[in-house]
Amino acid sequence: NSGSTCEKCDFETDLCNAFNELNLHPGWIRRNGLSGMGPPYFDHSGNDSAYFLSLSSEFQSSSATLRTNVFLPTDKEDVCQITFHYWIRQMSGTLMVGLQKHSEDTITNIWQDSGELQNQWKSQTIIINSTEKYEV
Repeated sequence: NSGSTCEKCDFETDLCNAFNELNLHPGWIRRNGLSGMGPPYFDHSGNDSAYFLSLSSEFQSSSATLRTNVFLPTDKEDVCQITFHYWIRQMSGTLMVGLQKHSEDTITNIWQDSGELQNQWKSQTIIINSTEKYEV
């Protein structure tokens, strides 16, 4: 719709505007399938030279967070819809999406997947409603 600020982020040149550049996101690296770092060897569309974010090997036994920039409140006309592609390599890994509203100190977990179908790209769409500014 006309009021939406839809942005596509493919990580081809940087972390996009979705993520705060000042926060270096320890543990996450931008790479492609040709990097020699193991699977996945291609992005969700099968392109081996396209970039995606990956958890570096030192962090695969711990947790690492990606935090978006601040999103404005949603309303009935403008809900926030986030679609992303993801790949879980290890059965032990869990990918979680959390919501932090600006009046709250805590992050609310709104989605997670622990990778029953591992070693393949999957897609997920999340709808977010928030009456105040928030980060994901």
